[in-house]
Amino acid sequence: MDYRRMTREFLHGETRVPSLSRHLETIKEALGAVTPRSKTESLRVEAAKANLKEVQRKTRKLQERVDALEDELKKLEASKDAK
Repeated sequence: MDYRRMTREFLHGETRVPSLSRHLETIKEALGAVTPRSKTESLRVEAAKANLKEVQRKTRKLQERVDALEDELKKLEASKDAK
């Protein structure tokens, strides 16, 4: 890890905003590290994991839709410029 570069970027305000998928991955890792101490906690963790999986699936579908719409927009702009 390059701490010097990280510090320089932080001081210059050049930090990168993590993507949504990275945030979801971090949550998944945190849930994986949880050790439930009761059946109730275990059920809650499993429900959270299931919900997270559904959010990841829907996020992926939304990203595919955004990509398709961006491609369509490029085509429309290209045809508009051609006229």
